[in-house]
Amino acid sequence: MISPTRIFDWNGTGIAWGTTGSGPPVVLVHGTPFSSHVWHRVAPELARDHTLYFYDLPGYGRSEQRSGQDVSLGIQNKALAAMLTFWRLERPNVIAHDFGGATALRAHLIDGCDYERLLLVDPVAVRPWGSPFVQHVRQHEAAFAGTPDYIQAAILKAYISGAAYRPLSDSELEPYIAPWMGPVGQPAFYRQIAQMDQCFTDEVEQRYRGFRCPVSLLWGQEDHWISPDSGKTLAALLPDCALTLVPDSGHLMQEDAPETIVAAALRFFAG
Repeated sequence: MISPTRIFDWNGTGIAWGTTGSGPPVVLVHGTPFSSHVWHRVAPELARDHTLYFYDLPGYGRSEQRSGQDVSLGIQNKALAAMLTFWRLERPNVIAHDFGGATALRAHLIDGCDYERLLLVDPVAVRPWGSPFVQHVRQHEAAFAGTPDYIQAAILKAYISGAAYRPLSDSELEPYIAPWMGPVGQPAFYRQIAQMDQCFTDEVEQRYRGFRCPVSLLWGQEDHWISPDSGKTLAALLPDCALTLVPDSGHLMQEDAPETIVAAALRFFAG
């Protein structure tokens, strides 16, 4: 259902994308360290009544990964703006998770992208964000990029498992781990961490009150990556933004409570 098999050439960078379903458009924007696969339990239900557009952020999933690549939040909003133009979508509904949240917020406030409605799921949006692991990797990127495959696999398993509230099986973890393995994927994983910088959310945080479309916010009560307190802060900054705390869900709500995302999206997008 979620397979970004097409490639869009964005300024020399290949962005993998796909579409499915029928009906009003909904754009899905994933976060880190994920890919469009993160929507695999959400998309089948939404595609019954909507045309879904999805892509892998530059440097993630099946999109191009290369040495020296800028994959920071400073360019992800520009990539989203380019995808919306390419898809000829002027005011789509959008669901954005984690870094995808920051990407959608920045694309709206900096690049002038308009949405009908925006549903945010545990977004990166306000200080503080970035785990102790992230801070450590930022100081030692080169050392981590050269670790043996078996250590890389163990790191990824532990890291991604920590995003979910419920235990994830090896088969569930594999699609999340695979893009970050091997001579191309492994350095790409540490590259995107090394480029994480709160300056990109600081740049737009004071502009959230000027948001031009309805926003709704879902946050996992058991999110140990970004505290639900950040959700409360963000909801207070965005105009008329409703915050829903989701029990028994961590940061990776798409695995913990996909039905909650589907129900919230259908209700919210119906107005």
